Amino acid sequence: MNPSRPRRGPGLVAIVAAAALVVAAFIVDLRDSGSRRDSASTAASSSRSAGSSPQGSVGSEAGAPSAQGREAGAPVGSAASQSPGGSAASQAPGGSALSDPLPGMPPPLDPSDLYAADRPGMLSPVVRGDLPRIYVPNNLSNTVSVIDPATYRVLATVRVPVSPEHVVPSWDLKTLWVNSDRGNALTPINPVTGAFGKPVPVDDPYNLYFTPNGASAVVMAEAAHEIVFRDPHSMKVQSVVHVNCGGVNHADFSADGRYMVVSCEFSGDLLKVDITTRRVVAQMHLPAAMPMPQDVKIAPDGKTWYVADMMSGGVWILDGGRFTAPRLLRTGAGAHGLYVSRDSKYLYVTNRGAGSISVVRFADNKIVATWRIPGGGSPDMGGISADGKVLWLSGRYNGVVYAISTANGHLIRKIPVGAGPHGLCVWPQPGRYSLGHTGILR
Repeated sequence: MNPSRPRRGPGLVAIVAAAALVVAAFIVDLRDSGSRRDSASTAASSSRSAGSSPQGSVGSEAGAPSAQGREAGAPVGSAASQSPGGSAASQAPGGSALSDPLPGMPPPLDPSDLYAADRPGMLSPVVRGDLPRIYVPNNLSNTVSVIDPATYRVLATVRVPVSPEHVVPSWDLKTLWVNSDRGNALTPINPVTGAFGKPVPVDDPYNLYFTPNGASAVVMAEAAHEIVFRDPHSMKVQSVVHVNCGGVNHADFSADGRYMVVSCEFSGDLLKVDITTRRVVAQMHLPAAMPMPQDVKIAPDGKTWYVADMMSGGVWILDGGRFTAPRLLRTGAGAHGLYVSRDSKYLYVTNRGAGSISVVRFADNKIVATWRIPGGGSPDMGGISADGKVLWLSGRYNGVVYAISTANGHLIRKIPVGAGPHGLCVWPQPGRYSLGHTGILR
């Protein structure tokens, strides 16, 4: 969620006033509100596109080889030439595997684990020469801070178009895109050199995803109430899905790649979007007084979905195939970001209002640990180091980045950056291709 966007539903201020742990965040939201442009724009061509994903482990800080000794993941090909080459697991209504994946989607390495390609050390040959960096979009400063994860030092601060929200790896892992929604631009970063390229005109890119077969970029045009499918390289519009909800912004894809579950932050809805027909096939309003869904993540087994809800203070757990009523697992005020551990056993939930991270065990959906930021904080979006040892998160309302040990949750370092740091990207990360956001790799 962008603290500078004035698109909250009627009566939200009154409701927020009753939520004591979250009210400070929304005061900042409203104070910094600004207008956004809704004009359509055509995109210029870009030379590269890229990918990244979350990671981490609980109970052990070791177990990952050094960068020099990493085992390669499967090579990544172009979207046009990539074929399944085998069976794929998928979300069926009853949670069983299907053999009808989205054409062109790489098959999973393990049908029982969507994140099997994300283990420590499994870097694709495409990213082995990339610079290890943390790219932090500072939403209120209109800059990106570049951090060296080895020294925890800010190496550079680069100005980008207005309101950078997320730094997103492309499907082919060759480009990192800075999403500037009110600046109506995507700025490419070359991860090999760290060089920032010329911004590409794209209307209202609050968030960015890629279809599992790499055929399309998917722009969450939040202000325009649209999901826009674009060419993943030139960013030219392919098709537009108009949505009947407010605040469309986060998503994840089914195991077979045929649908995505999308959150609508301001109206409290979830959408189910068919990737082939590019239509909304189902819509659900979350059963809470004032739901505000954020990040979306599918479980490693492809049978369960998780949706963070900032106002409900927890994570909704649902069956994405049936799209039936979910249940709420309370984690803490301001539940926001969701990240899968490198061993596929745990889900890290950032509680921005509570200043904590909840560790949820996938096997039984139990909270097994709660890590609190010393002195309080606002953990928001981020990712996990390639070796799985460090969870990197932006401190949205504190102007810092947190480096947190995945062994025991202790704060390793707090690094000052710009104002309003949001969807930071840890790079490189294990995986064969990227589905977007701050790094969903499979």
